[in-house]
Amino acid sequence: MTHSPPEHGHLGDIVLPCLNESEALPWVLNRIPDGWRAVVVDNGSTDGSARIAERLGATVVHEPRKGFGSACHAGLLAAESELVAFCDCDASLDPSEVARVAQPVAAGDADLVLARRRPTGRGAWPLHARAGNLALSVLVRRRTGVRLRDLGPMRVARRKDLLGLELTDRRSGYPLQMVVRAADSGWRIEETEVPYRPRTGRSKVTGTWRGTWQAVHDMRAVLK
Repeated sequence: MTHSPPEHGHLGDIVLPCLNESEALPWVLNRIPDGWRAVVVDNGSTDGSARIAERLGATVVHEPRKGFGSACHAGLLAAESELVAFCDCDASLDPSEVARVAQPVAAGDADLVLARRRPTGRGAWPLHARAGNLALSVLVRRRTGVRLRDLGPMRVARRKDLLGLELTDRRSGYPLQMVVRAADSGWRIEETEVPYRPRTGRSKVTGTWRGTWQAVHDMRAVLK
């Protein structure tokens, strides 16, 4: 895969899918590393998240089609830099870690780096969410041969390469489809670790057993 100099003066763009994260946004956007641009994708927030993000200097993209994958892909399409990172917008992950996670991709030593979550506080990663993640990790290994301990929501790859995967899932299966298609395309996939904090506010996906298993259902559909 070819490399090119940073575009538009940024080292990379950080895509932050956002649905009612007004409480978390100030902390998250204050942790964006130097040289990176925050792209907040508002997915129909009703708590003023978009206004807060704009006021704090983020690039805001409005995606009316509901779904985690819809928000992620809208952010990818809006990205302008060579490197694109994805990060949850609920303050469970520290965006300042992106610079370190991106290093193997920037150096040309990896094509996709995922950040395994390491819980740092009680309640950071509920049992049902861990169980769902473990089940999917096993399925991914069987399907692709790639050994991952976590389908981490923080990840970094090159924008043009991501667009070349032609991702189609617009629900919870988007992150998994990215890994599967990357593996099928022969990408070098690496895993690192990042701290995982208790999120600010309630999770829209893994905050309940029902939400977790809906996500697992979406992802199993991708594997099929």
